[in-house]
Amino acid sequence: MIHPMYFKLKKAENRLVARKNPIDRTFYNGVFDRHVIPVLTAAHVPVEWRFDLEETTNPHFIERLGVNAVFNAGAIFHDGAYWLMARVEGTDRKSFFALAKSADGASGFRFVGAPIVWDDLETTETNVYDIRLVKHEDGWIYGIYCSERKDPEAAPSDTAAAIAKAGVLRTRDLVHFERLPDLQTPLPQQRNVTLHPTFVGGRYLLYTRPQDGFVDTGKGGGIAYGFIDDFCDPVIKEEFLLDAKRYHTVYELKNGAGPSPIKSDRGWIHIAHGVRTTAAGLRYVLYAFATALDDPTKVIAKPSGYLLAPQGAERVGDVSNVLFSNGVIVDDDGRVFLYYASSDTRLHVATTTMTRLTDYVFNNPPEAFRSLDSAKQRKALAAANEAAKKGAR
Repeated sequence: MIHPMYFKLKKAENRLVARKNPIDRTFYNGVFDRHVIPVLTAAHVPVEWRFDLEETTNPHFIERLGVNAVFNAGAIFHDGAYWLMARVEGTDRKSFFALAKSADGASGFRFVGAPIVWDDLETTETNVYDIRLVKHEDGWIYGIYCSERKDPEAAPSDTAAAIAKAGVLRTRDLVHFERLPDLQTPLPQQRNVTLHPTFVGGRYLLYTRPQDGFVDTGKGGGIAYGFIDDFCDPVIKEEFLLDAKRYHTVYELKNGAGPSPIKSDRGWIHIAHGVRTTAAGLRYVLYAFATALDDPTKVIAKPSGYLLAPQGAERVGDVSNVLFSNGVIVDDDGRVFLYYASSDTRLHVATTTMTRLTDYVFNNPPEAFRSLDSAKQRKALAAANEAAKKGAR
């Protein structure tokens, strides 16, 4: 017999999914509209994935497999629906991937199917997270994620040392997932890897972030790129720096690729994350840049500062003061849905259009890198506006 508490919790889950998600009118930057309600949280995870429903085996209806957070989702528009491949983190610290689906992209996301599993080819793989989904022109949907395992060279007493590899899945239907070999790169650690959606010179182009250590970038200087010929033997022989980290910027400490770049009429638009050190710890924000349509390894535009930063309740969570995105969708009407997580706890959506986003990336002023030069930029803008106001009188 099903425990009666199940029906109460299932009703609450259904109410949560059914809520509409209006635009947050307290925020305005002219580029993105933030939406009020997180699109996915731990409370969205189906009751059936957390509880034993049988009253005989779970008389007190105790949550058997708890969920701590839902965040950092890959995203794709597929078969007329908006899909998120979310990172679901259990109370045991282990993350897994699960698919959620929505009809409108901003509300009504419901987990479907079951937690995603695949053939266990990498038996040292301990944790998986932060998948990037891209529908490549070769016909496959690829999912590239961080595959974490214990560092085999660490001292026996060091139970925290880890190695991050880029794990690869592929699918055609978002139902059956094939595990491919880990991506091999020159430096030992690799996170935040995403795939360009088209062939470049007949090869697969990947955006990487080479690191010497699990946390420290070491010789890795920022977002890089490299090429492979075949995902069945994915070896990048050489990485080239694309977007460098730089002193006293929002990407001073490190930066990493977000979702796969999206195509505009003026260039490939990238949304990345930048990290800087503060007296209160690390601060993660989102920023944007563009690469050339005919050469996606060449940066052609990069507005200064951040695009989105944590605000209000977004600043509080398991890892505070963090915004992170690895999922964006451009639908058939040119609407852009940016899915971003706040503080490693919950997933939000911000929406715009390709027209507005392209305007921002190509027409906002570039980074000045020095306070005096930045002040000169602002002074020139203010002077131009004063002249415009006088001309309008």
